[in-house]
Amino acid sequence: MNTGHSEAKAPRGLELTPFRGLRYDPDRVGSLAAVTSPPYDVVVRPDGLLHLQSADPYNIVRLILPQADTPEARNAQAADTLRRWRSEGVLTADPEPGLYVYEQRDGDGMLQRGVIGALRVSDPDERLVLPHEDVMPHVVADRADLMRATSANLDPLLLTYRGDASATATADLIERTAGQPPLLATTTEDGFHHRLWSVTDSAELAAVQRELADHQALIADGHHRWATYRRLRAEHPSPGPWDHGLVLLVDTARYPLRVRAIHRLLHNLPVVDAVAALDGLFRVRRLDVPLAEAMNALAEAASGGNAFLLAGDGAFHLIDRPDPDLQARTVPVDRPVAWRTLDATVLHATLLDHVWRVPDSPAHIAYIHDAAATVEKAERDGGTAVLMHPVHEDVVRDLARQGVAMPRKSTSFGPKPASGLVLRALDL
Repeated sequence: MNTGHSEAKAPRGLELTPFRGLRYDPDRVGSLAAVTSPPYDVVVRPDGLLHLQSADPYNIVRLILPQADTPEARNAQAADTLRRWRSEGVLTADPEPGLYVYEQRDGDGMLQRGVIGALRVSDPDERLVLPHEDVMPHVVADRADLMRATSANLDPLLLTYRGDASATATADLIERTAGQPPLLATTTEDGFHHRLWSVTDSAELAAVQRELADHQALIADGHHRWATYRRLRAEHPSPGPWDHGLVLLVDTARYPLRVRAIHRLLHNLPVVDAVAALDGLFRVRRLDVPLAEAMNALAEAASGGNAFLLAGDGAFHLIDRPDPDLQARTVPVDRPVAWRTLDATVLHATLLDHVWRVPDSPAHIAYIHDAAATVEKAERDGGTAVLMHPVHEDVVRDLARQGVAMPRKSTSFGPKPASGLVLRALDL
C-alpha cells in the first residue's frame, strides 16, 4: 500500500493512515495472551524475558527482544523469525487497510480506548508530535537496526491528544465500534482485558483523518521509537512506507492516562555510600516499613518539594529538603522553573552528576518501571535503588509545548499498548 503524501500541499496536522495489520492467527498459537508482551523497555531482564519466552514459542519478545551473541546476530534472528512466522501463517495480514480501535480495561475501573494507525513522521519544527524527554542515542541506534532488519513496526508507540466537545467524529466512531464484536479479545497476565477492532469504511476513515488533522500529539510512551522512525525516514526515499510509523492515539480528555514514575538502579553504588554522601546536603530518614508504606511516605514528602526513596540494604531511606545552595550551584538556570524543580532534574543534575558522580550510562544506571523489581535487584546486587514519585500529566504537557525536554525516563504513562496484538509490515 502506498502511504506517501503529496509534497505540493503542506500537511495541516496529524496524518493517520490506514494499514493492513499483521496479526497472530489464534488457531496457530496457544493463546493470544501467551504471545503478547509489554513494550520492549518494560520487560525486566532477564527474569521477565525468560518468562515470556517460555510462555509460548511464538511470543512477540522473540521479535522485539531477540537473543543472540551480537547485535547483528540478534537482528538477523528477528528478521528470520518474522519471515518464518509469516510464511507458516502464524502471523497473517488483514485483507484490507484499516485503522484499529483498541481498548484496554482492568478490574480497577481503568478504561482506555484509542485508534492505532500509521502516522506520518513529522519534523520537530512542525510541532505536531511533541516529545517531553530526551533519548539515549545507543537505544535509538539499536531500535533502528532492528526495524531495518525486519522492515516492520513491531509495536505501536503511545501518543496522546486533547479532544474537545466540538469535534466528536473520532470519539463517536470509537464508541460505536466498541459496541460491536471485536477482531480479538484477550486478558493478559497483568489483569488487563484487551479488545481490537478494524475500521475499513472509507467515509468513517476520512472523518477521523479530517478531525485529527487539527491536533498535535504528545509522546506518552515511545520516545526512542519515534526518534527511530525519524532516523529511518531520513534514510529512505520519500514517498514510501518509512514516511509513517505505527502509533496508538488516545484522547486524554476522554480517557486520562495513568502517570507513573520510572525508577533508577545504580549498579555500582552501595546504599551505605549513597546515604553517607548526603550528609548535610539532604534530610535523610530511615524507614523500616514495607514498600507500600515507604511509597506513601515518599508521596507525602514529594508534595512539599524534591524527595526520593533509596533502597538496597533491607530498609528504605527517605531523602528530601535538598540544600538550596547545592541546588543553585548544580541545576541549570536556563530552563523554566517547572523544569528546574522536577525530581528527575534534581536527581540527575544534583545527585548523580555532583554528589554521587554516577555516569548516565547502561553500565552504571538501569531504568526500571516496577518499584518492587528495582528494590529486589538492588538488594541482590548490592546497588542502590532510587525510587521516584510520578509527575502530573499537565506539567509534562506544558513543558512539551514550550519545547523543553524533561530528563530521560522521567515518566511512565499507561496503560501501554500490549506488543503482539497488531504489527505493521512495511511490504504490505
